[in-house]
Amino acid sequence: MQDPQPPTANDVDRCVDDLRAALAVHGITLPSLHADLPSFTGAYAPPAGLVALGNCNTATARKLTVAVRKAAEQ
Repeated sequence: MQDPQPPTANDVDRCVDDLRAALAVHGITLPSLHADLPSFTGAYAPPAGLVALGNCNTATARKLTVAVRKAAEQ
């Protein structure tokens, strides 16, 4: 689902904070999680406002998989 208006940098920062908090509830930390600020300066129309999930180790990826599958079952 696409947002009705292009996201602002503050919107993306809030999204990152919300995602970080939601992952923490499941004991998951993505150390590289951040707002991708260069996506606001690219040639995207409208500005993309991307969230960079970054890299994680296999243990974190497995925790994330379990959490997503559990949520899908609800």
